[in-house]
Amino acid sequence: MRRAFVKALMLASALLAITPAAAEIRIIQSPGGQVGPFLDLFEKVRDSGERVVIDGPCLSACTLVLSVVPEERICVTKRAVLGFHAARSVDRRGRLYAEPEASVAVLAAYPGPVRDWISRRGGLSSRLLLLKGRDLAAIYPRCR
Repeated sequence: MRRAFVKALMLASALLAITPAAAEIRIIQSPGGQVGPFLDLFEKVRDSGERVVIDGPCLSACTLVLSVVPEERICVTKRAVLGFHAARSVDRRGRLYAEPEASVAVLAAYPGPVRDWISRRGGLSSRLLLLKGRDLAAIYPRCR
């Protein structure tokens, strides 16, 4: 009986030892999508306390992570790319149309350095703006 207890205790200790103290979410590739599901996901990530590692393309609605998760819990790798464009919706016929008021709201929600970077490049439009490399590393820390 004592031997089984010791084995169980050793197994529990081993499991605790390999469990990370703080988990992370890794964004490897996201083309974006509808805003609602991304906001829901990133609010859960924010509430969990997990760190976000951007390790590849994070485009369109994916960039909302910057607005929801605290800046100190976001880091980027050399492969990270953030892609921004103006908000748009699809009508019943499947045609895209601009949502200028939503674009203003989204831009206002981004952290100041990101907003400034977007503004220096002409603001949000239908054209995809890519933030990467040194420009990105000047705003967010490299992951360790």
